[in-house]
Amino acid sequence: MNRAERLGAILQALSERGNVDVEDLTRDLDVSPATVRRDLQALHEQRLLERTHGGAVAIGGLYELPMRYRSSRQREEKLRIAQAAMAHVRDGMSIALTGGTTTTEIGRALVAYEELTVVTNAINIAAELAVRSNIRLVVTGGVARSASFELVGPLAESVLQQLHVDLAFVGVDGIGARTGLSTHREVEAHTNRIMAERAQRVIAVADGTKVGATALARICGADAIHGLITTADADADERQALAALGVDVELV
Repeated sequence: MNRAERLGAILQALSERGNVDVEDLTRDLDVSPATVRRDLQALHEQRLLERTHGGAVAIGGLYELPMRYRSSRQREEKLRIAQAAMAHVRDGMSIALTGGTTTTEIGRALVAYEELTVVTNAINIAAELAVRSNIRLVVTGGVARSASFELVGPLAESVLQQLHVDLAFVGVDGIGARTGLSTHREVEAHTNRIMAERAQRVIAVADGTKVGATALARICGADAIHGLITTADADADERQALAALGVDVELV
């Protein structure tokens, strides 16, 4: 396990438990206590946790894993989802992308097309596509969220409300037939809802761990989307319930 993976694992443990200690991390990560302490100090200096005697605690209440550490998790699954998403894309289309690690992989895959218009509120996706002459890039304004690299709020939404796109890929932190699509932050959920409303067709993209899960803020109901691309480990009962609502569930 390299350092980036260790830092991601530490932050994931914090998001699940709220605190970690050196002894447990030494065992779980199979490294020395000195290595764990250096990793904790590095995260402390980035203001991603608070050091304590013998460990660390999450800063604030609900802990959201920053995107730069989430990006290394389940990478193969996200790549498969991105490749499956390309089957829905045609040259000349207008594509909207929310922020997220899975939609970032979709954005990277879009560069293979000869001509596309891409609308996004994600700074990292925009930075990668801005240098591509085959991509007409539209970026919303808004307030940047450091955890997701998304531009959100009224400024972003005012731009989106003036646009129409053929297809939107929406990344989520949870999706269920009863609870709909959800994410951790309400301002992010509202902006993503507006983006979905401006699309002729909406496809949610999420690895199987998100299917059946529910995050704090609701983006929209499951009946507002047309498809879901997810991994084969997604809960079978939840997949059937989504399909009963008319959602085309595609497994990769």
